[in-house]
Amino acid sequence: PEPGMGEEAPYPVIGLFHGWGGEKIGLEDPRVQQWAEAGYVVFSMSDRGWGNSCGSSDPDRLTPACAQGYNHLMDDRYEVRDAQYLISVLADEGVAEPKKIGATGVSYGGGMSMALAALRDRTMKPDGTLMPWKSPGGKEMELAAAVPQWPWTDLAYSLMPNGSTLDFVADSPYEGPDGNAPIGIEKLSFVSGLYGTGLLESNYSPTDQEADLNGWYALINSGEPYESKPQAQEILDQITTYHSSYYIDHSEPPAPLLIQNGWNDDLFPVDEAVRYYNRTRAQYPGDPISLFLMDDGHARSQNKEADAALFLQRENAWFDHYLKGVGPAPTSSAEALTTTCPKESASEGPYRADSWEDLSPGEIHLDGLPAQTIVPGAGDPSIGKAFDPIGGGGACATAPGPDQTGTANYHLQVPAPGFTLLGSPTITADVATTNVDSELAARLLDVLPGGEERLVARGLLRPGNGGTAVVFQLHPQGYRFAGGDVVKLELLPSDSPYARPSNLQAPITVSNLRLRLPVLEQPGSLGGLVQAPSNPRTGPAHTAALRAVAASGGSKAGIASLVKRLLAGRRVVTLRLKCSGAPCNGRISLAAGRRSLARGPYSIGANRSAKLNLRLTKAGRKRIGSLRRAGARTLRVRVTLADAGRGAPLTLSRSLRLRRHP
Repeated sequence: PEPGMGEEAPYPVIGLFHGWGGEKIGLEDPRVQQWAEAGYVVFSMSDRGWGNSCGSSDPDRLTPACAQGYNHLMDDRYEVRDAQYLISVLADEGVAEPKKIGATGVSYGGGMSMALAALRDRTMKPDGTLMPWKSPGGKEMELAAAVPQWPWTDLAYSLMPNGSTLDFVADSPYEGPDGNAPIGIEKLSFVSGLYGTGLLESNYSPTDQEADLNGWYALINSGEPYESKPQAQEILDQITTYHSSYYIDHSEPPAPLLIQNGWNDDLFPVDEAVRYYNRTRAQYPGDPISLFLMDDGHARSQNKEADAALFLQRENAWFDHYLKGVGPAPTSSAEALTTTCPKESASEGPYRADSWEDLSPGEIHLDGLPAQTIVPGAGDPSIGKAFDPIGGGGACATAPGPDQTGTANYHLQVPAPGFTLLGSPTITADVATTNVDSELAARLLDVLPGGEERLVARGLLRPGNGGTAVVFQLHPQGYRFAGGDVVKLELLPSDSPYARPSNLQAPITVSNLRLRLPVLEQPGSLGGLVQAPSNPRTGPAHTAALRAVAASGGSKAGIASLVKRLLAGRRVVTLRLKCSGAPCNGRISLAAGRRSLARGPYSIGANRSAKLNLRLTKAGRKRIGSLRRAGARTLRVRVTLADAGRGAPLTLSRSLRLRRHP
């Protein structure tokens, strides 16, 4: 559509990107007409492998024109670069302002929007390297703002979580803070449904090993033990390196981001937004990034019209300011509407705070509980089906409430007038199991006065070897427990059919469990039941890492960050660091599992970058040499940056490229 009357080209652009199973968006979406009338060019496209971009219904699908038109699963090097290229053509044609570009979309389109924001003024070439984003005519291009809806930030975690993501740390990579978290648990009903949709409507490559959706699906569904299948780690490296915005080089801040995820979205839940939000707030304390959280998204979400209308107001204000300079700068914040039942009831809120952490000023504890054992095969399949996002009854569905034999159960009576959960239910417990491939599923339930229970939050954990004080979070939720109800935590061997049961499940004994519920109520309320949040909250590092790092933004020492990919030679690892603010001094180390690969000091001038050659340790030379001889091209490593400008060490999960030698 043509922009509003009276406007002159070039125009600010809003890119509106479609979801999985969709194609380019036109006037059937009321936002398109609205934005055009408001003076924007609205851009949309069919991603590779969908619609008439070589999708199943494209008459050119089997012609040479579609040789590279297959589905790459939102690859930064292909689908994302396609969008950048087409928008830059509009800039060369004088239609689009090259640095007044916005991006939005739901689900698959949300993933596109996140990637575009993370790249900002860069584009990724097919070999994975980054270069400045320029139009064919040489114009410098830049994304000015993004509003992703229902996005993922770590596609591997969103499809196969292992329980490593924590909402109170600055960095949450798939392999955990120590780099040794195992491959997780498949969200079976979702993954099967998505794969089937693509099989019917998209275009999967039969030959490209870097886009082998058929092979990836078959391997995932074969199940445990994944560690014995080298392809499993290769898939993980592919998905995190090229399909997940969280792992895009973040040596520069992203475009201003307003991220919207849904409480009852079991595919891309709220923690997908919080992961990216936390790291950005820690690394770039003043960078504009906000959250808007509500009961909206994939199944089981209710998607209430009034909530969507309020969010559209926030979205329009975000784009108007950053693309047109209209209105005041939106403050970085976290805003939430809660889940309410039935669907016809209005959501509570909006509740607003300066940060994710500040949304929940209070905390309720349930602890001092005896040990319980979860038995393989336990759990009523009919209850699991009622709560399944694909075949179940949605966010307000209920199931019979008696405790299930062979599961672990914990109960908390809700006093009048009740309380509002607003955040991530957190479990700390000692966990013992005899098989590293076991799984632990958790459901937080509201047991209603009639005895039936409603699913409030869920989570999946691959406990590995178990241990003491294991920390595990369920997906965040905003939900009011009424006085007289009972909060129930149920631990099971599997949340089937939503999650794939383990091939190698063993009994799991849970002891010394503490359940923490972040709540909207102030400490001291409900007769003292509500307490102040633990500070620091129990976690792998036992530090308030996020607060400490964010507080360092005004310190006199600078903060160093990775700029380019890591490259391993015979004796050294080559990398580049960028120093922001004042001069940077510190140490950097690389490790894989418990093995140190390389380490060394750095000293960099203010606002400058420097190339470092870190000498490999003896163990590092041995590990990399054996991998290289076996034909491996990459190794996932843990990078720790400890400098004077950072309140706590920052640990990142990165791919180390193994340089080949004649």
